[in-house]
Amino acid sequence: MTATNAMPDTLTTRQTAKLLGASVRTIQLWVEAGRLKAWKTPGGHRRILRTSVEEMLANRQRMSGGGSREYEVLVVEGDPTQRTVLEKALRGLGPDTNLRTSADGYEALIRIGEKCPDLLVTDLVMSGMDGYRLLTTLAREASTRAVRIVVLTALSPEAVAAQGGLPNGVMLLHKPVRPAALLSAAKACYEDWHFAGH
Repeated sequence: MTATNAMPDTLTTRQTAKLLGASVRTIQLWVEAGRLKAWKTPGGHRRILRTSVEEMLANRQRMSGGGSREYEVLVVEGDPTQRTVLEKALRGLGPDTNLRTSADGYEALIRIGEKCPDLLVTDLVMSGMDGYRLLTTLAREASTRAVRIVVLTALSPEAVAAQGGLPNGVMLLHKPVRPAALLSAAKACYEDWHFAGH
C-alpha cells in the first residue's frame, strides 16, 4: 500500500485549509479549540479527520442554503462593559438577527469557524490577537472575504495609518461610539444583505 492511500481518512492542515477556504493558522486554531478533530504524527504534524472536515462543510451548506436564514453579527471587543453597550445597540437591527460576541481575535476566529458572520464589528486594540491581525487573517481567507466589517477605535487616523491602515471596504467609527451611529452603520449593511435576496 502506498503512503498516499495509507491514511485515506485524514488530511494535512494545508489540504484542510484549501477545502475550507481558510489559512493554515486558522485550521490550527480550530483544531486547538476542538472545532476539528485531529491527531499528531510522531513527527508532530497534524492530521485532521476527513469526517470532521466534511461535517464542517455540511454545517456551512445547511446554514447558507435553503430558504431564509438569520443575519449573523459578531462583535469583537475586549472590554466587557463596552461589549454590553455594543450588544444593546445592535439589538435594534431586526428580529432575524443572531448576535454573538468574542473578547479577542483568537476567540473571534473560532466563532467564525463555527458560523461565518455577515457583519463583523471589531475593536482594533485588544489583548491576545488584536483587530489588525484578525482583519489581516480574514482578508487572506476566501470564505470570509464577503463579510462586511465595521471597525471601532479610539486611535487617531494617523495611528491607524501607522499600523498599515485598514483593508478596503472597512467602515471606521471612532470611540466613544454613539449607539445610534453604530446601529445606523449596521443597518446599512443589514439592508444590503436583505436587498441581495437572503
